[in-house]
Amino acid sequence: MTLSFVQGFLLSLSLIVAIGAQNAFVLRQGIRQSHVLAVVLTCAFSDAILMSAGVLGFGALAQAVPWLKPVMTYGGALFLFVYGALSFRSAWTGSGALKAGNGEETGLWATVGVCLALTWGNPHVYLDTLVLLGTIAAALDGHRVAFAVGAISASFVFFFTLGYGARLLAPFFARPSAWRLLDFGVGVLMWAIALALLFGT
Repeated sequence: MTLSFVQGFLLSLSLIVAIGAQNAFVLRQGIRQSHVLAVVLTCAFSDAILMSAGVLGFGALAQAVPWLKPVMTYGGALFLFVYGALSFRSAWTGSGALKAGNGEETGLWATVGVCLALTWGNPHVYLDTLVLLGTIAAALDGHRVAFAVGAISASFVFFFTLGYGARLLAPFFARPSAWRLLDFGVGVLMWAIALALLFGT
């Protein structure tokens, strides 16, 4: 059981740690120290739901419904293009709202909404949590629960570390130019992920 927990923890961590749209958003909120708890809990509980569903065998749905994958792919790519464009606009305007700890605060529900869209609108998250984790868990028989708990624990550890550890970068991002650079980088990342989704790389 302990081995299954460790396997789930390490596999989950290896999937989550890759830089992506969701992680970039968590990092940005952490640097701004804006709704950090709500953001990290949204990400971690979303993962918990998806991972639990995968371990329970829901991953078979992706194979049973052929049109599900293209719908998720094109919908996710569209959202990433739009969000990337907004990041480019923020980088271009360099508004004072980007100053950490100052400026206009984004509302809690708007922030959670964006976080949910970045999480649930990413087709890769379904492949990772429902299909990959679900397939591996299916071979563990009586140790599925321990595997799932390990995977979910890794998600909570990672997002809390990323969200609250990001504040260490706050002094650097006190400069508006640093925020413009971050927003530009986020925009490039969003568009790169969207293109990768569309072209299957």
